[in-house]
Amino acid sequence: MKRSSTILLKVSVFIGGPIVALLIFLLPMVTTGLSRVISVSAYLQYLGFIGLYGAVPPFLFALYQIIKFMSYANKNEALSELSVKTLKNIRYCGITISFLYVIAMPLLFIIADGDDAPGIILFALIVILSTSISAVFANIFEKRRHSNKLVKC
Repeated sequence: MKRSSTILLKVSVFIGGPIVALLIFLLPMVTTGLSRVISVSAYLQYLGFIGLYGAVPPFLFALYQIIKFMSYANKNEALSELSVKTLKNIRYCGITISFLYVIAMPLLFIIADGDDAPGIILFALIVILSTSISAVFANIFEKRRHSNKLVKC
């Protein structure tokens, strides 16, 4: 893989840092403000916190795994066993994040209905779709590597 393309990918991965900072500092303010506007019971609010904050560790772990995979690609080891292990981890992180957001969807429907804001549901669907797509691409690359290994033997 060309060094310039992996540098571009690394820059795009480091954009995730400000996203995490916004999530840490902005999300509590948003959910507290929504709980004042919409009469959502406390257990639903905490369920939302668990669902949204539960997606942070897999997101950070996936970012770390992507950086590891790009370092393997820079060393021309994109088809090694270590790269396959990182791709599996990326796939599992994508599946985990999608699962957490699917579980949080009923709460998001309640919030969107009370606030009359369909953008919340659209955002959650975009997160589910994008993490599912990343998991599928990691799986495809892993299977492609396995088929290339069989052809070489």
